[in-house]
Amino acid sequence: MRVAHVITRMIVGGAQENTLYNCLDLRQQYDDRVLLVTGPALGPEGDLLQRGRAGDLRVEVISSLRRNIHPRDALAYRDIRKALAEFEPDVVHTHSAKGGWLGRRAAAALDVPAIIHSVHGAPFHDYQSALARRFFISCERYAARFCHRFICVADAMTNLMVEAGVAPVEKFKTIYSGMETGPFLEAKSHRKRVRSKLGIAPEEVVFAKVARFFHLKGHDDLIEAASKVIAQSDSPIKFLLLGDGILRPEMESRMSDLGIRDHFIMPGLVPPAQIPEMLGACDAVVHTSYREGLARALVQGLLTGLPVISYDIDGAREVVLPGQTGFLVAAGDQNRLVTSMSELASDQSLRERLGKEGQKRFAPIFDHREMTQQIRELYLEVLSEGAEQRTA
Repeated sequence: MRVAHVITRMIVGGAQENTLYNCLDLRQQYDDRVLLVTGPALGPEGDLLQRGRAGDLRVEVISSLRRNIHPRDALAYRDIRKALAEFEPDVVHTHSAKGGWLGRRAAAALDVPAIIHSVHGAPFHDYQSALARRFFISCERYAARFCHRFICVADAMTNLMVEAGVAPVEKFKTIYSGMETGPFLEAKSHRKRVRSKLGIAPEEVVFAKVARFFHLKGHDDLIEAASKVIAQSDSPIKFLLLGDGILRPEMESRMSDLGIRDHFIMPGLVPPAQIPEMLGACDAVVHTSYREGLARALVQGLLTGLPVISYDIDGAREVVLPGQTGFLVAAGDQNRLVTSMSELASDQSLRERLGKEGQKRFAPIFDHREMTQQIRELYLEVLSEGAEQRTA
C-alpha cells in the first residue's frame, strides 16, 4: 500500500507524535511505502523530526505551508498536489486544520482512492469569536466533501464535529492516539535518580503538567490554585511544568508575586524520550487546558501509574474516571481544583489506588501498534468500498 500523510508542521506535540508513529508502523509492520508531507516545524515547541526520529522515512517539506492563513496558501496547495501526484498514493491521510484542508482538496483533485482525515482537536471552539467559529466550521464542512472517512482521537471529537454539521456520524470512527507504552509502564524505576537530579526531596509531593506555555492551556489557573494548595497542605508540594512558550515570563512573574516560584520546576522543552522518566518522578498529573481532543499528557500519566486531575473538556472524561483513575473538574472551577489537588497531596494510598487502576485499564488501549492496526484496517475498508462502487 502507498500511503501519504499530510500535516501542517511536525513540532513536538501530540498530533505530530501520533502521525510519526503511524508512518513508521506502516513501514515497519506492514512494509507499506509511506510519504510524510509537512510544512516547516516553526515555533518554540521544537522539531519532532530532529535527532533521527524519522529514520529513513521519506519526508517532503513544503516551505510555503504555514499554520495560519497565509498569502502563500495557493502555492502550498500547488506543492502538496505536486508531491502527491509524484508519489501516486492509494491513501492520503491528513492531519491538522491547514494540512487537512489543502491535503484533502489536493488528494480529491488527483482522484486518490482513499482520503482520510484525523481530528486531533477541532479548529473551532467556544473561546473564539462567533465570526471566527462560523468561518472555521464552514471550512471544515467544505473540506469534508473531499474526505471519505474521519478518524477522531476521542468520541467527544466526533460529537463536536457532527453537532457542527461537518459530516454525518457514519463517516466517523474513534481510534485512540497511540504511543510507545513501555517507557511509561517502567517509568517509576527512574524515580529516585530523576528526583535527585531535579532537586526533589523524597517527602515532596509533585504534580506534573505537560503542555505548551500558551493561551488556553490553563497554566494561570494552575498557578493560582497552587498558591492555595501550598498554603493549606501539610505535605511539601512541588510542581513540574514540562514545556515552554511565549507565556513563560508572565507565568514566572505571577509565581514570584504569589511567593511560590521556588515550588515550580521548569526545565523547558524536554525531548519526548525523556517525558516518561520525568513523569515517573512525580506523584500526579494535573491538566487545566480549556480545549484538547484527548490530551496525551493524561494518558501518559495514567500509563505511568499516576492519578490524573483534568478539566472536564472534550475527551478527558473518556480516561479520567472519577473515583477510579482521577478527578474531573469543571473548567475554571478553582475551588474544586484546589480540593482535588489537596486530597491527592494528603493521601498516598489514594494516589496509588487510582494510579494502578488507570495503568491497568489503559495500557492495552493506547499502544501505537494497536492504533496503526485499526487505522490500516480503515484504509482497507475504504479502498474496498471504492472498488465495489467502481465495479457496480
